[in-house]
Amino acid sequence: MMITRNIRTFLMAAMMCCGITTALTACSDSDDSSATRLTVMKDGAAVSQLNFTLASSSQLLAINTDGEWTAETSDTTWCRLQVHAGYGYADSLRNSYTRVTVAKNEGEAREAVITIKAGDMTQTVTVSQRGMGTDAGDTFMSGFQLVENLVLGYNLGNTLDASHDPATQSWFKPTTVSDWETCWGQPVTTPEIIQDITERGFNIIRVPVTWFPHMDSEGNVDEAWMNRVEEVVNYVLDAGCYCILNVQHDTGATDGTRTDSIAWIAADIDEYPAISPRFKHLWTQIATRFRDYDDHLLFEAMNETLNGQRQWNTANSASDYEALNKLLQDFVDAVRATGGNNEFRNLVINPMGAASKQEDIDAFECPYDTHANHLIASVHSYDPYNFCNDGGEWNHYIFDTECTDEIDAIFARVEKRFAQELGMPFFFGEFGAIDRKKDMAERIKYAKYMVSKFKAYGTSGLWWMGLYDREEMEWDEEEIANALFESLQ
Repeated sequence: MMITRNIRTFLMAAMMCCGITTALTACSDSDDSSATRLTVMKDGAAVSQLNFTLASSSQLLAINTDGEWTAETSDTTWCRLQVHAGYGYADSLRNSYTRVTVAKNEGEAREAVITIKAGDMTQTVTVSQRGMGTDAGDTFMSGFQLVENLVLGYNLGNTLDASHDPATQSWFKPTTVSDWETCWGQPVTTPEIIQDITERGFNIIRVPVTWFPHMDSEGNVDEAWMNRVEEVVNYVLDAGCYCILNVQHDTGATDGTRTDSIAWIAADIDEYPAISPRFKHLWTQIATRFRDYDDHLLFEAMNETLNGQRQWNTANSASDYEALNKLLQDFVDAVRATGGNNEFRNLVINPMGAASKQEDIDAFECPYDTHANHLIASVHSYDPYNFCNDGGEWNHYIFDTECTDEIDAIFARVEKRFAQELGMPFFFGEFGAIDRKKDMAERIKYAKYMVSKFKAYGTSGLWWMGLYDREEMEWDEEEIANALFESLQ
């Protein structure tokens, strides 16, 4: 039939123009335009609803029919179809396909309807996309609002995050919670220490906590340890500061010979069935204890998650990323299931190793959440590495344009991935020029430059320890502390 040939000619021209392969729409078994069946499917199951977060993203629809079909969307300004017409197959196991793509939503929640027709039959699929507004009953500030409220932050490291294994460390025989808190060289945290930090201007403090030494064989957290964690969290909140509570060195590295650290959380798909229930049980306990706290308290899923070999910033395969994304979904689900204020609490999630490498942030997937706008992405950056850290013979001693170029590239790709593509706020959960052998003047240049980037991108960061001597309760790197806050002016 001439009409059928014209349709085929039009489709082939459209596919060539748009770069669509024949995997999406192929030639039919015949030129017969009649249809006796029509089912619209996603992932092998019939579907009448597609749900999208506020980020720009897409989903693939399969159209199972034995006749010619057409598809259209009720609102092409934000909801678009990759293929608008195609052929069916007599073989009921074969499908045609179209891809539904939605633009990033910077307004209220919205809906569109996709109408698919084949012969005398019609199927509709409702497309729902979340918006920037709040859900009914949501009294917490959104993740975007919270990040806007941040000034600068501080990490209370080497305190509650010790990860020794007393069973293999003959020198370490803790008998009290304080033994754990002080074994990495820091004093017992006091309200006065926290007050000093917040009075300097820091308005968010991250409290890294390692849990496994305080968990029994069933994964239950020791009550004395949970009580002490809550005390320190309360010090931070009582000082009028935001607080991030996390799972720290339950993730981590090993070279196969270390016995001072047991990293039981890893991004390994083979280990996932064993890790997942223990991880969810841990977060259920933490979230239940802090369920009634207000939105000054944030939960962070875990620190720097590594692959099955516990290697830094390295994924062995795509399945490592799959495992991490599944663990992040477990975290969100476990916290939300505890109810109370945890229904809307802002949750912090990191890519592989909390790294900013392109492949790591590209593989990061935003978990599905029951409520919009309460997930915040975090990355860690001690870059350039050989300037911020002790790089040995490769040390970089001058903060020059090579350094600023690297930092510029990090901010650009992080902002593009999280803010533009995923519609998520982000901050730098750890940063700092922490190698004290570098000249103070050069480290100050770094501090000022990082603050300038935070301002330019509307975000913030948390310095890793240092600056303040908690034993003497005095600022022993006051020049950097001054530079950080002077740069905010």
